[in-house]
Amino acid sequence: MMSSCWQVTFNGAPDNTPAWEDFLDGFFEVNACNYADDGSDQYVGYLSKPFNEAELRSAARQAGLSLPPFKVEHLESSNWLKDYVIQFPPFEVAGFMIYGIHETAAPQTNKIPLQIYAATAFGSDHQTTRSCLQAISDLHQKGFKPQQLLDVGTGSGILSLASGKLWPRARITAVDIDQEAVWVTESNAANNGILLTAAVSDGYTAPEVRKNAPFDLILANILARPLIAMAPDMAQNLKPGGYAVISGFVDEQAEWVLSEHFTRGLQLVRLYELDNWRAALLQKA
Repeated sequence: MMSSCWQVTFNGAPDNTPAWEDFLDGFFEVNACNYADDGSDQYVGYLSKPFNEAELRSAARQAGLSLPPFKVEHLESSNWLKDYVIQFPPFEVAGFMIYGIHETAAPQTNKIPLQIYAATAFGSDHQTTRSCLQAISDLHQKGFKPQQLLDVGTGSGILSLASGKLWPRARITAVDIDQEAVWVTESNAANNGILLTAAVSDGYTAPEVRKNAPFDLILANILARPLIAMAPDMAQNLKPGGYAVISGFVDEQAEWVLSEHFTRGLQLVRLYELDNWRAALLQKA
């Protein structure tokens, strides 16, 4: 992962999300999904070998995909993985200190340290993640002690890890539609001494979810549309009186997202605002 690399940034994605993610995984050495402040998604791929646009377009055609608009940049670096992919510096939020595996030593802190591998991004330092960590800390401070916890769209597993530190006796189930996210979550959990079950799942469909339901706490830091689509499943899998933390939507989408959850019997406890991004702490009536 030394020397320079090529960075290809795509604005948006084709409708066939699984095929698109498989294509990115197959063509690029590392890829990431970032979210702009308007709620749109942006995909970034990295190659250490010379970039060939004809090869990119040919691979997309073979996958049955029409490429969205993209921009290509050449990045000079002695270690592009560290300098351009694992970008976030150590940061504190609520009761936690988050730092990456590229740090040579854990930062000095009186907060709970969490070491995160996030080479494929997963939004570990995103506004939504910070708000979710604050919501988890708020629940802990009020004395809430979940026994069964579900993290939907776990990404790097950061919310599961934070929960595991606050509630070491909780049984944590972490799921993601992306197999690589599951591997990263398992690795991060082992590095931080957290016991959890991680599995590939499209929402709430995995056997591990059905086995461990219902849950005292459900975490879902994803995006507006999948939050709305999965609102019935969230309500069904959440215990009466249980809490849910949802995020990944912007201010303009808040009423749209929340109203769908209200119709499913969830009530708003607190709305978190950070820049244009929103997170909500909900409770099932």
